[in-house]
Amino acid sequence: MARPDIAAFFDPRTWSVQYVVSDPKTRLCAVVDPVLDFDEKSGATATINADRLLAFIRDQNLSLQWILDTHPHADHLSAAAYLKAQTGALTAIGARIVDVQKLWTSIYNWQELRTDGSQWDRLFAAGDTFEIGSITVGVMFSPGHTLASITYVVDDAAFVHDTVFMPDGGTARADFPGGNAKTLWATIQNIMALSDETRIFVGHDYQPGGREPRWESTVASQKAENIHLTRYATEKKFVAFRNERDSTLPMPKLILHALQVNINGSRLPEPEANGKRYLKFPLGALDGASWADITA
Repeated sequence: MARPDIAAFFDPRTWSVQYVVSDPKTRLCAVVDPVLDFDEKSGATATINADRLLAFIRDQNLSLQWILDTHPHADHLSAAAYLKAQTGALTAIGARIVDVQKLWTSIYNWQELRTDGSQWDRLFAAGDTFEIGSITVGVMFSPGHTLASITYVVDDAAFVHDTVFMPDGGTARADFPGGNAKTLWATIQNIMALSDETRIFVGHDYQPGGREPRWESTVASQKAENIHLTRYATEKKFVAFRNERDSTLPMPKLILHALQVNINGSRLPEPEANGKRYLKFPLGALDGASWADITA
């Protein structure tokens, strides 16, 4: 079986890492966690990140087979729908997206939203497999950060997104609606049970200390060096740490914007009678407001 070729694309606005994962034998590829550019101050959207992925795919003589999201993102809009419109590739996400849809339908009072996951071409459950060209991909259910998070294991590479970050960045928060620190601990243990040589590809890098972006580590280096897993090496210690830390963190600035798009298959709202699209979200829906900037 061919080892996948992996190209990473860092988006400094959201600290997100997007991937093109390709089979060198068939030249078929998948995109993992693509970003749709969004400026919350002006309301503008753009496809700069997504077009960069498409240009790479074209320049490398690849054909896009899959557009894969690891979970419904809270910090950026997914470009899956745009990439599908441009290429016809299949979209996919974890099957538990239906639970996230039902949860957020209540938060948004969005009765018209279809909550059966039919916005995607494929919903992956734990243990499912599929192919990128001739390479078999395994699906691990990886909840904790969200109800629907999954990990894609492509030969010796695991795309873990918001479970662990680079070793100097620690682990993901677990306080979003549907998140749970104890569940996240169990998920991380499952990932750490992969072979030590497994390459870990993260979905974000917040550049601790101002260093250059990084996104690839190994299971072995995570077990030996991850600042949260080594300092809080039992479930009890980790859960206590994660809950205490998360209680001090403000919500991501785009969470109410992004979830409205991402639970709908990354489709932007339909234009209203005046031809404009509108994001609409509730006031006071989430805890985590930060007033430090005006009370200091």
